[in-house]
Amino acid sequence: MAQILYLNVGKPELKTWDGKQELSAIGKKGVTQALLTKESFQGDGVAATEFHGGPDRAVCFYPAEHYSKWSVEFGKELAPPTFGENISAPGMLEADIYIGDTYKLGEAVIQVTQGRIPCSKISKNNQIDRLLKRVVETGYTGYFFRVLQEGMVYEDSEIIFLERVQNNFSILRANEIYFLQRKDYQAIEELLEIEELAEDWKKNLEKLLMQKN
Repeated sequence: MAQILYLNVGKPELKTWDGKQELSAIGKKGVTQALLTKESFQGDGVAATEFHGGPDRAVCFYPAEHYSKWSVEFGKELAPPTFGENISAPGMLEADIYIGDTYKLGEAVIQVTQGRIPCSKISKNNQIDRLLKRVVETGYTGYFFRVLQEGMVYEDSEIIFLERVQNNFSILRANEIYFLQRKDYQAIEELLEIEELAEDWKKNLEKLLMQKN
């Protein structure tokens, strides 16, 4: 059990990076409470629908510990929620969280579905060109939840572990397969056996299997 450190929501807005304007919802703002529905937090939205949004990606989580790691590595203070996450908490690293894990969050119930697929906007938003590459290399991507039970979430809500359905694929291991071990077909097949895995990941992993022959 842990208490979330903050609750953030935000709609897409125009950002100016390197002199160019892009639509992004990475600039989320803290709120005291929000209704969590099957699609998202009320007041939340996404711009890059290929990477974010939808029922399998209703809640974005980024581990609190990574902020100090990136700040040290790049010699620049990175402060949450600069990765565009909705929530964070200590003690919930990618290596410790498994696909299908279920939690109570405030009045809602949520389930881990996939690692986050980071896009270039995290580098642009933090003005660190190498950040995206390092996030992929380390697997420190954060992750997404689907909503099993809708309900209110508050800025100081507890996130309480309820159930683990499998012990083979943590978010970190799944990330390593998805990003770095794309020809480990046996591991891909085993990962695909997890019913709770996000549909988008299933489709993309099935495409990789088609290359086996």
